[in-house]
Amino acid sequence: MTMMTPNQQTSKKKKRKGRKGRVPMQDMSIMDHAEELRRRIFVVLAFFIVALIGGFFLAVPVITFLQNSPQAADMPFNAFRLTDPLRVYMNFAVITALVLIIPVILYQLWAFVSPGLKENEQKATLAYIPIAFLLFLAGIAFSYFILLPFVISFMGQMADRLEINEMYGINEYFSFLFQLTIPFGLLFQLPVVVMFLTRLGVVTPAFLRKIRKYAYFALLVIAGIITPPELTSHLFVTVPMLILYEISITISAITYRKYHGTTDHNGQESAK
Repeated sequence: MTMMTPNQQTSKKKKRKGRKGRVPMQDMSIMDHAEELRRRIFVVLAFFIVALIGGFFLAVPVITFLQNSPQAADMPFNAFRLTDPLRVYMNFAVITALVLIIPVILYQLWAFVSPGLKENEQKATLAYIPIAFLLFLAGIAFSYFILLPFVISFMGQMADRLEINEMYGINEYFSFLFQLTIPFGLLFQLPVVVMFLTRLGVVTPAFLRKIRKYAYFALLVIAGIITPPELTSHLFVTVPMLILYEISITISAITYRKYHGTTDHNGQESAK
C-alpha cells in the first residue's frame, strides 16, 4: 500500500475544497446541501431583521410622500377600521425591508448554486444580480408613474358615471398599490431570467418562439387580472409585457449564440 506524504495529503484536501475553500457541489452530500441552504437562509433572515428596523423608520415618510404625490393628492383617505393605520404602517415596513434585501436574496441564491457552475459561469451569473434589481425597480416605477394614474382616472370616471361618492380607505388603497406594483417588478425580471436560463442551456430561442402564443395568452390573462376592465389601461399593461417577451427572445438568441456557438433551429447559422 502506497503511503501519502503530508504535502500530498494537503494538496488533495485543497483540491477537494475548490475555490475559496468551498467543497465542489459534486462532492457534497444531501446533508451538506441542507446545511449550506440553512446557512444562506439564516443570512437572509439576519439582513431582513436589520432592514425591517430601517423599514420602521422609513415607513412614515414614505407613506406621507405617497399620500401627497400627484397620483393620490386629490384622494381623501379614511381609516374604516381601528387597526388600519397600524396595518398600513406594518405592511410598508415589511415591504420596504423586502425590497431592500432583494440584492442579498439574489446573491445568497447565487452563492448556493455557484459551486455547481464553472468559474466563468459564476462570474457571468453574478453580474445578473444588479441587473435584476434595477429591472425590479423599473417595473415598480412603470406601474406607479404610468399605469396607476390611468387606473385611478378610470375608477373616478366610473364612480361619477354611477353617481357614487368616493371615499377611499387608506388600507385598501395601499393594498391595491402593492398588488399593482409588485407584480410588475417581478414581470420585469423576465429578460434577465431568460438570459440566465439560456446561459445554462435550460431554454433556447427556438423554445421561446414555439411557446410564444401560450406566453402571449398567459400575459393577457395576467394583464386582465391586475388592470380594470377598460381598453386603454389594458393595452397600457399588455403591450409593454408583450414587448418585454420579444426582447427576452432577442436576448436569448444573442446569449445562445455567444455561449453555445450556434443559433437555434430558426437561426441562420449552423452548429460549428
